[in-house]
Amino acid sequence: MRIDLHAHSNASDGTDSPAELVAAAVAAGLDVVALTDHDTVAGHAEAAEAVRGTGLTLVPGAELSCHVDGVSMHLLAYLFDLAEPAFAAERDLVRNDRFRRGRAIVERCRELGAPIDWEQVERIAGAGSVGRPHIASALVEAGVVATVSDAFTADWLANGGRADVRKHETDPEVAVRLVRAAGGVPVFAHPGAVKRGRTVSDEVIAALAAAGLGGLEVDHIDHDEPTREHLRGLAEELGLFATGSSDYHGHRKTVRLGEHTTDPAVYEELLAQARGAEPIRG
Repeated sequence: MRIDLHAHSNASDGTDSPAELVAAAVAAGLDVVALTDHDTVAGHAEAAEAVRGTGLTLVPGAELSCHVDGVSMHLLAYLFDLAEPAFAAERDLVRNDRFRRGRAIVERCRELGAPIDWEQVERIAGAGSVGRPHIASALVEAGVVATVSDAFTADWLANGGRADVRKHETDPEVAVRLVRAAGGVPVFAHPGAVKRGRTVSDEVIAALAAAGLGGLEVDHIDHDEPTREHLRGLAEELGLFATGSSDYHGHRKTVRLGEHTTDPAVYEELLAQARGAEPIRG
């Protein structure tokens, strides 16, 4: 059984539509795929329709933007009740602030000499929730950088970079409790991804575990083997499960769907903790 619990569509910063993501998951030989767009569930309905008759199981989710001790981090939320009001309100707050931040980043890029504009970024994002990858794509189109990855440096869009602007991000302990109150299961996404910037301490992860964190995303393209070993040991010590996933973004990143997967026993543990929603079996 092949299970990938972290994938994005063009409802946020992926390049595949939700239906295309489902088709790609089937083509990759997956049995289970989670749709975890940034701070939005806008792709859920299309993905649920597309999964019918495929034999694929869809796990509805989201990836939440959080911030603690000066460090940005992401929290994956699975199988929560979409209608639970407190969590829905927080997702709306974070998602809406992405537009303010996006406009401000574009303006900073222009001040730094990049010939891009907001209309270009909106065109690239389409119906998706605007994020830095869309601005990075605009910088590539304008010939400012060669690749999207090259935009995520201190010169441009990296956390704390010359063009970076802070957005509203939820305190992760608050986010964990909101996910649990909505019947969902929270998992810390790529906690050891040092190439993205500063990471939180083990003590912060322990506090999140005490608040109700369910698991750590261990097998991930941004984790080397020593990091995976450390995180696996930490998860065991804290009573958390360890997931694996691709963090697929379509052609915006080189990682393939199913490049890293979750053990079926871990998936069953995740399902056992979920109270807000059921997987959608095609």
